[in-house]
Amino acid sequence: MKITKVNTYRVRPRWCFVEIETDEGYTGWGEPVLEGKAMSVESCVQEMTEYLIGKDPMRIEDIWTTLYRAGFYRGGGIQMSAIAGIDQALWDIKGKFYNAPVYDLMGGKVRDKMKVYSWIGGDRPSDTAKAALEKKKAGFKAIKMNATEELQMIDTYDKVDAVLERVDAIRKACGPYFGIAIDFHGRVHKPMARILAKKLEAYDPMFIEEPVLCENMEEFIEIARVANIPIATGERLFSRYDFKRLLKAGGVDIIQPDLSHAGGITEVKKIASMAEAFDVALAPHCPLGPIALAACLQVDATCYNAFIQEQSMGIHYNQYHGVLDYINDPETLTFHDGWVDLPKKPGLGIEVNKELVLEEAKEPHMWKNPVWRHEDGSIAEW
Repeated sequence: MKITKVNTYRVRPRWCFVEIETDEGYTGWGEPVLEGKAMSVESCVQEMTEYLIGKDPMRIEDIWTTLYRAGFYRGGGIQMSAIAGIDQALWDIKGKFYNAPVYDLMGGKVRDKMKVYSWIGGDRPSDTAKAALEKKKAGFKAIKMNATEELQMIDTYDKVDAVLERVDAIRKACGPYFGIAIDFHGRVHKPMARILAKKLEAYDPMFIEEPVLCENMEEFIEIARVANIPIATGERLFSRYDFKRLLKAGGVDIIQPDLSHAGGITEVKKIASMAEAFDVALAPHCPLGPIALAACLQVDATCYNAFIQEQSMGIHYNQYHGVLDYINDPETLTFHDGWVDLPKKPGLGIEVNKELVLEEAKEPHMWKNPVWRHEDGSIAEW
């Protein structure tokens, strides 16, 4: 079997899909995207096409290694996201060829279903207690929310109190055992992160996410000493080598590699296994589309340390179209009481709605994240 064609599609709300065709009629789908940089990733996929045409799609490790190592310069969000989507599509082809889910080709599943959480609150969180209670009534066992609006390196305690009030309201509305994940989103610097973590400890969060950016990963262990809350991070890391440094630095309890950013199924499976050796849990990052989510579930299925899965249904970024619009078999990704069954169909386990993909790709999106500024006019972390 040989690869004959590589097609890319930028589709709303902010995603990019890749379709790899073969001379034996097998087609695989992947989701190569970096939020706000979809055009760059799409161009990178197209640039890599010459390494793919005529190659055997079954040789996934060899193709992955060629794309990563043969280009001399390596790593980073654009290149690794392009490789990620291609890798997902190759696994999709291989699963379809062998008429098996991808997880069966990676040793088989260790679980039958995966817990999922839902986003609430938006970029500038509000009405979080009401939204969290609605999610609980819908069957979810956990939610995630952005903790704060913009924060300067040293900021005022009224902003800290606002975070505590929102979390307190959720805890009162949803009870003592409902999972609350609090995403600092890299908006918080070390001085304020320590303060927030210490004060949030009283509410028993499921985890705090990106209390500081991984650029300052040596600070995670200092924050861990301040508060007994699991620390999660990793969506802005792109390879096993990035995660090696993170795990060796210590302080992190949960890693969140993104299957569309960190080299795809092939790389994230290796990252997850490395984390397991450090007794660190896995919760893949996925505020993206159905192909990325399906790829996440294939990895979750085979990893003992996977404990919960992010997904973007209902997230505030998803305007115009949502996750289920782009597949013809939405029942595959239907949630029941806060769980999703593992896909059972071959490959990634979903059937892409190509008609909608082609329609949307006629006017490719140009999504960019907002640019925030502090009151003094300086740039704020989004």
